[in-house]
Amino acid sequence: MIAYPEVKINLGLSVLRRREDSFHELQTLFVPCSAFHDTLQIEPSDSPQTTLELEGASWSPSEDLTFKAYRLLKEEFDIPAVRMKLSKGSPVGAGLGGGSSDAACALKMLSEMFSLPLSDDDLAQRAARLGSDCAFFIYNRPMFARGRGEILSPYPIDLSAYRLEVRIPRGSAVSTREAYAGVFVRDSHPELKLMPLEQALKQPVSEWRECLVNDFERSVFPLHPEIAALKQEFYDSGAVYASMSGSGSAVFALFEK
Repeated sequence: MIAYPEVKINLGLSVLRRREDSFHELQTLFVPCSAFHDTLQIEPSDSPQTTLELEGASWSPSEDLTFKAYRLLKEEFDIPAVRMKLSKGSPVGAGLGGGSSDAACALKMLSEMFSLPLSDDDLAQRAARLGSDCAFFIYNRPMFARGRGEILSPYPIDLSAYRLEVRIPRGSAVSTREAYAGVFVRDSHPELKLMPLEQALKQPVSEWRECLVNDFERSVFPLHPEIAALKQEFYDSGAVYASMSGSGSAVFALFEK
């Protein structure tokens, strides 16, 4: 089997508060994006051990989320060994969720390959154990996310009147740890009176520039001015709306067609 896991963008990202479990309470709208994709192949193996071949990645195969997805299903269903090959085409450390997309895709492929009795909701529940945004990629349609990003509900949105462009500043990558180290938390700044995300999304796209905010920009932009510069470059070239995706470093823009 072969599949091409794509990425996502975040339309708005509100960091509401720090939770007792050390995670942050978030709200965001995940939207599928075809700007980048990886290539994932999975086939049965004659060997008793599952293997993962990585192309375009510098980390150990055992640390990759696709391998962890296999182990999760192996522990529950005792599925046979497989050979996996993952070729990375999506950027790392860009806030586009490429690794999470790979993991969700692996879960879906393995479930189909071995006819596991798992619905999309069942798979999403398991995907959430691998990463906060993994569950979204099981559904791969616009989803409003709460909690750590794993509490999802379908969200109707039509962006067909706009062209989406995604770019990554050359040589720029933002680690999740770095982004959260100085993250802006809304509950700590009530004086700013920021518009709630759900209310902002209901405004015309032409007004999003003033109200639809990714809270990570406040902490990431001072450390990575090249990301802020790219966002401004999009606006200078006529974008209706531009924003950093996730915790960065990717920036996307919507242009009227």
